[in-house]
Amino acid sequence: MSRATSERREDFLGWRTPAAYHNCMSDTASRIPEDLKTAMRAKDSTALNTLRALKSALTNAAIEKGNLHSSLDEPEVLAIIRKQIKQRVDSCEQFEKAGRPELAATERAEIEILSRYLPAALSEAQINEIVDQAVADTGATSKADMGKTMKRAQELADGRADGKLLSAAVMKRLA
Repeated sequence: MSRATSERREDFLGWRTPAAYHNCMSDTASRIPEDLKTAMRAKDSTALNTLRALKSALTNAAIEKGNLHSSLDEPEVLAIIRKQIKQRVDSCEQFEKAGRPELAATERAEIEILSRYLPAALSEAQINEIVDQAVADTGATSKADMGKTMKRAQELADGRADGKLLSAAVMKRLA
């Protein structure tokens, strides 16, 4: 292998870039192209379409951030993945209402594929601990303090808990 080849690698867009660029990419963003290649080899069309859409969403976010060569931080990548999952959950609900179970099943399969990239979700006990910590940090005593308590709880959860579950736990605690 020549020196020029060893100093350049493909980025998540398939472009040949300096190896130093890859050091600033998040772990999740760097896993996606490898999984995309695996899906291509396995001829898994659902995974392939899902990962292509995710790659496109990451590219669009990088462009919005600054330019095509902007790197996204791990929290930004995870936020994009969560957004993609939420879109598919909404689509799944719409397809079920419209009587299209085959399309809803496809959306559920895509949700499962995207969920592999998210960190493990918090248990109910862990969520309650976070809510207790958030209440203690903010000094909340009533439902009027729900906003600041939720903000602190979301910071503590660091994206590992669903917002609806967190909100329900905060509401229960402040009731």
